Amino acid sequence: MSISLNRFPPVSLIGVPTDVGAGHRGASMGPEALRVAGLGEALVARGLEVHDRGNLRGPFNPWQPPHEGYRHLEQVVEWNTAVMHAVAAELKAGRMPIMLGGDHCLAVGSITAVAKHVRAQGKKLRILWLDAHADFNTSELTPSGNVHGMPVACLCGMGPRALTHLGGSIPAITADQVKQIGIRSVDEGERRLVHEAGLDIYDMRYIDEVGMKRAMEEALEGVDADTHLHVSFDVDFLDPGIAPGVGTTVEGGPNYREAQLVMEMIADTGRMASLDIVELNPAFDERNRTARLAVDLVESLFGKSTLMRDPQREAR
Repeated sequence: MSISLNRFPPVSLIGVPTDVGAGHRGASMGPEALRVAGLGEALVARGLEVHDRGNLRGPFNPWQPPHEGYRHLEQVVEWNTAVMHAVAAELKAGRMPIMLGGDHCLAVGSITAVAKHVRAQGKKLRILWLDAHADFNTSELTPSGNVHGMPVACLCGMGPRALTHLGGSIPAITADQVKQIGIRSVDEGERRLVHEAGLDIYDMRYIDEVGMKRAMEEALEGVDADTHLHVSFDVDFLDPGIAPGVGTTVEGGPNYREAQLVMEMIADTGRMASLDIVELNPAFDERNRTARLAVDLVESLFGKSTLMRDPQREAR
């Protein structure tokens, strides 16, 4: 589309139209909703070279009850395998993959590819998991069997072999590589597992107490030129008052200004190298309002800022 005019490499949009890991239908429409909201055009306007790779293909959602603790495991594995290969190809080509979900189970594929790429480069990996949920369930802990509540556990080696070994290495990541922001809904058994694993969580209680700025400073501590920063942005991270278009709303999330601060502070690091945008569900939205907000926030990840003062002048 256009020549990149900033520090970011060319970006590739990878649509993954499935709700196979979710408890509600509709996230499969997320990629097109983001396109209709002008995601590609907004990034081009920011000076990026944008390649829209279209949508990956995979099995239909059979909408069946859990089998041996998991819903649609065969289909989840097939979709995640496709995501893993697509993300790996873009990274190998020197482009930044932006995965347009689809539900959050797809992060198993995207992050497995990212982690393998980072290991091959000898770099450090930092994952910012922006979400209302910890997504650290297992089949033993959740009666629903919905895999979109399990991706972090799977990535850390706890889950069905077909997902924990998706990229050939187990675990794909370690818990200390993940920083979770905005968490406010965790099942009781999941809470115990999170503490046992040592997952670093900046929940809404903590954010209320210390402020979003300090929470983000702590979550980004140690990110440097040798760090690949992956952002996994679940749209239900946001308060449903500003983002109703998700299948699993949880009250009390970040407001617009807090969300903008999160994105701007990530952009300030200059280290974001891959991105997931997931769980946007147009079936629950209001005239694509949530998709437009998501595009607005993603623009901030790529340098759009509300900052009016001159930081360089203040530093002098």
